[in-house]
Amino acid sequence: MSTTTKLSDLFGSMVFNEDTMKERLSSASYEAWKKCVTDGTSLDISTANEIAQAMKQWAVEKGATHYTHWFQPMTGVTAEKHDSFIAPVGGGKIMMEFSGKELIRGEPDASSFPSGGLRATFEARGYTAWDPTSFAFIKEGSLCIPTVFCSYSGEALDKKTPLLRSMDEISRQAVRILRLFGDTTTKRVVVQVGPEQEYFLVDKAQYAQREDLRMCGRTLFGAKPPKGQELDDHYYGVIRERVGAFMKELNEELWKLGVAAKTQHNEVAPAQHELAAIYTKANLAVDHNQIVMETMKKVASRRGLACLLHEKPFQGVNGSGKHNNWSLTSDTGINMLEPGVTPHENIQFLLVLACIMKAVDVHADLLRQSAAVPGNDYRLGAQEAPPAIISIFVGEQIEDVIDQLCSTGSATHSKMGGTLRTGVTTLPDFDKDATDRNRTSPFAFTNNKFEFRMVGSSDSISSANVVLNTIVAEAFKEAADILEASDDFPTAVHDLIKKLLSEHRRIIFNGNGYTEEWVQEAERRGLPNLKCMVDSIPSLVTEKAVKLFGDFGVYTRSELYARAEIEYETYTKSVLVEARTMSDMAGKQIIPAVIRYSGDLARSLNEVRTACPEADMSVQTELVLEVSSLLAAMKNAMEEIRKDLEKAGTMSNMKERAHFCYDEMVPAMNRLREPADRLEMIVDKEYWPFPSYGDMIFEV
Repeated sequence: MSTTTKLSDLFGSMVFNEDTMKERLSSASYEAWKKCVTDGTSLDISTANEIAQAMKQWAVEKGATHYTHWFQPMTGVTAEKHDSFIAPVGGGKIMMEFSGKELIRGEPDASSFPSGGLRATFEARGYTAWDPTSFAFIKEGSLCIPTVFCSYSGEALDKKTPLLRSMDEISRQAVRILRLFGDTTTKRVVVQVGPEQEYFLVDKAQYAQREDLRMCGRTLFGAKPPKGQELDDHYYGVIRERVGAFMKELNEELWKLGVAAKTQHNEVAPAQHELAAIYTKANLAVDHNQIVMETMKKVASRRGLACLLHEKPFQGVNGSGKHNNWSLTSDTGINMLEPGVTPHENIQFLLVLACIMKAVDVHADLLRQSAAVPGNDYRLGAQEAPPAIISIFVGEQIEDVIDQLCSTGSATHSKMGGTLRTGVTTLPDFDKDATDRNRTSPFAFTNNKFEFRMVGSSDSISSANVVLNTIVAEAFKEAADILEASDDFPTAVHDLIKKLLSEHRRIIFNGNGYTEEWVQEAERRGLPNLKCMVDSIPSLVTEKAVKLFGDFGVYTRSELYARAEIEYETYTKSVLVEARTMSDMAGKQIIPAVIRYSGDLARSLNEVRTACPEADMSVQTELVLEVSSLLAAMKNAMEEIRKDLEKAGTMSNMKERAHFCYDEMVPAMNRLREPADRLEMIVDKEYWPFPSYGDMIFEV
């Protein structure tokens, strides 16, 4: 693609987007679809049939032979069941067929996906339903139709349905806020999201030699290499040729699918990289991020690479996250998080900010839980990512405005950014922002959006946005209820802003979130510190959470309890797979390799002693003794893990099982890893059974 024209032709070429619909549908059907998207009306069967026929014809012209309802079950990845367009017509002939009914509804086996008890294993029926706000696309010869997924009895079994519910609710409440300030034209407020996807690339052949990477997505053994990220020479560094070729193909594949992949660069750790997409509405952003993760793996494989999306693929090396940039924009183009040049005068912005502060403070536990995946336990709080404590960074300018309001009752000025002088005569001076950024904050205000930085790199961004949307909707509703009932709006809104800022100011922290001092300060402030996934899960089923999600129709009580059960199950199964993999690698690979090495070392010792009895054999002797001692430690740890696996197998309560895995099995796994990693630094490289950290992160 050497020209802009070629790129513009490529972008969205495999998407049945709005332009394509406008071109191929009758004006009546196109307007009916538009009304469905903007007003939430349903499509009649005749309109659905016309859309289905146009969609099928377009897909067939693009080479598609099958269609699938593409949905997002609670596995965190996507699911699809493909059916061909062909229908027999007799005489050994076929026709291409696709109806409105097939477009709107599918019926996958609901018993085969996590349901948290919502479905018994013998209850198979589930439904997928087209999400008309997300465009269909062609992938590998199949027309993919984005859908929601629910049980026979109507409970949401996916990540998409609650997201759409939450988007409707925050829109409804945000419009109420805008009406208070005289906006009579806005009909809908759209949640805009831009995720930043971090990932690692390693050689595919080396990946294949590591059972832990293949089974668990992360290394369970591995000594730290002599060089890591200490020199800060990888971040934003020159992109290697092999990686650059991968990125080029990745971009092209994503652009075809309408994913606006914008920014790419090397991340902090060796072999680590990042891709960021342009903002789009939240449900599309969720869809697109799933496409990004899937496409990364496919393109990497085609190029002899393996893409690692785990939050912590290498111990002692910077892990991967997924920053979720979140904002609110009206259908008239108003960004409700835009502070303007003088934030102290922007009453609407200050009210929105105060409501968000309240939402995050009151529901910090839920926001933390929304980023809970097993891999994030190894990343959060590790001097490389936000701590598990939720706080808000607002920056120097906004904090000063808050200080004024809380201390004097009014804000009279806003700090300005000023001018940055480079000191180079040939370079112009340029305007400086009024506020620096803070990379240690889990929830940071960055000019006209909030950046939720806790989401794990392998995780769907849906859960985080469901929580954000719902808790802010609640805060907006409570504010609107008060202000709509007031006879003196200017006074009422001023008093409410001051009240909210004063009551929830504890959630603001602009300092270094990596320090132990902040942990102590957060405890003093009464902020929750849910250090691990298991501790965060109960947040889903508190009466506070049940009421919140129930009041807004985002989750029912049973849906919340089901998700808690799934979370416990996910964590437990992840740890059990890792424990079994460690035992397998230790018993079948590491210990036999070390025995061969120690045997050869002992034979060498005897040979030298025989040939030269007076030779100093202390080094060889110490090595034999040290290796033998570490082997014994490994064997003892393996036995401990074996007993833990047996005990876990007898536990029926999933919550107890998850806590047992965290409290007992994870420490036992660490005790197995420690002597193994020490052995890697002793044993001759030619004996070691799989590639080292240095091999993997510096050879792509």
